[in-house]
Amino acid sequence: MSKNMKLNVRKAVRSDLNRLMEIFDSARRFMAHTGNPNQWVGGYPQRELMESEVESGHCYVCETEEGRTVATFCFIPGPDPAYVYIEDGAWPDERPYYVIHRLASDGTCKGVGKYCFDWCFSRFPCLRADTHADNKVMQHLLAENGFVRCGTVYLASGSPRIAYQKSESCA
Repeated sequence: MSKNMKLNVRKAVRSDLNRLMEIFDSARRFMAHTGNPNQWVGGYPQRELMESEVESGHCYVCETEEGRTVATFCFIPGPDPAYVYIEDGAWPDERPYYVIHRLASDGTCKGVGKYCFDWCFSRFPCLRADTHADNKVMQHLLAENGFVRCGTVYLASGSPRIAYQKSESCA
């Protein structure tokens, strides 16, 4: 993201859904190109899931000053059922947290991930996230932005994910 480019974060609305799906398509292509073809398979995240996230008020979009939506993420209050059990490590604490899920960009603005993480952290001082072992880009982005690797969690499907936390005590 250029230094003079400003982004706005707002809650997604139903009329954003087509653009969200375009962004996820772009993100899946990027992930496959960077060695992560197995994380978001079968059209994940599906439109129905995103409709539910929008209706629940968990889905956000990042827009340029011109109003062009370039990224999306979900910002969800814990507890997350997938985070109850963690192996090969531990959560640093059991304080309340928010989870960042489904962060995706269309790739047109650099620095969007950092912007989203900073926005979330400015609203709640303890964040958790997880990513696929093949998602080296996200692992780097999380570490670069103060997230600490905590162990392995498992999705409802049984698929393992590397778990991270950022909080005032470990930032």
